[in-house]
Amino acid sequence: MTTTKAATPVSTEDAPTGRLSRVSRLQALQILILLIVTIAVFTALRPDTFLTGFNIRGIVQNTAIYAVLGVGMTFVIITGGIDLSVGSVLVFSGVVADKIMVAFGGQGWGTVLIGLVAALASGLAWGLLNGILVAKAKVPPLVVTLGSLSAALGFAQIITKGLDLRDAPKTLVDDIGFGNIVGQVPTIAVISAVVVIFGIVLLHRTRFGLYTYAIGSNAEAGRRAGVKVERHLIKVYAFAGLLAGFAGLLNLGFFQSTTIGGQSNTPLNVIAGVAIGGTSLFGGIGSVFGTVIGLFIPIVLQNGFIQTGVQPFWQQVVVGAVLVAVVYVDQLRRAAAVRGTKTRLPFLSRAGSASRKGSA
Repeated sequence: MTTTKAATPVSTEDAPTGRLSRVSRLQALQILILLIVTIAVFTALRPDTFLTGFNIRGIVQNTAIYAVLGVGMTFVIITGGIDLSVGSVLVFSGVVADKIMVAFGGQGWGTVLIGLVAALASGLAWGLLNGILVAKAKVPPLVVTLGSLSAALGFAQIITKGLDLRDAPKTLVDDIGFGNIVGQVPTIAVISAVVVIFGIVLLHRTRFGLYTYAIGSNAEAGRRAGVKVERHLIKVYAFAGLLAGFAGLLNLGFFQSTTIGGQSNTPLNVIAGVAIGGTSLFGGIGSVFGTVIGLFIPIVLQNGFIQTGVQPFWQQVVVGAVLVAVVYVDQLRRAAAVRGTKTRLPFLSRAGSASRKGSA
């Protein structure tokens, strides 16, 4: 009698995916180390001012609005898309919210609640438009969101005649923009943390997040598995627009202004933070937690440059250079992971080995 040993099924696709996931976690760890080193350098240069409670509070407040935008951007980029319109949608939503709150009158929570609904509706409308054009009309995301970037900012300038609005309700400014919940913990940072936690759960613990990864990894495979790709893409862009609208209201409370001319670098900073945090611009892998770590890099650089007397313009130079380097390294390591070989970058290889030993 002969016995036949059942062959163990082996997936040829799971192995590269697992390696890519480890690459993403490794990159997030390295960025955390880079952030700590950056903070240590600026602390050494300005020990009397950089690592103070006041300065840390300012860094956290400035990162809070980017973090809200970064959650939506992470979902979009994981699908393999991009959203260049977040800064303009933020401005447009703030303008609409401000106009409606002024028309409604009052300075209390009722007025703020109406402004919140207006901001969310404005952001959601732009997100839906982006999603429909990307998913149904098959227009490339870069072109769609570049167009909505220009259109949203143009509409905001038409509504305001190019002038910043500075009449946000007192409650929005005092209790949310500059308020504290406990001690010196900024209210705006706590609100942002809630959005981040919601994003983490949505991405890693729900079917919505699973479909997002599936579309970014292989949209056609996802479609054959039953994922309604077009409908899900519309939802993802709508979600990003909704969060941009929410960020518009937070921005209005924090800056006491609609900042029409002050958001030109916002898309670059948010996309850079997402990419630096380990989310691949090629889609399929990424995390909200990594995005938050990555978003601290441009904020800390800007703050440190100001304190050390370096022109803040250098921040954009450094962020741009880091972004290109991160994407280059990501591309190399994705190729190495798919081939099942080690990357040739010695530092990264050693860091990966140390990470694995630490987790063992």
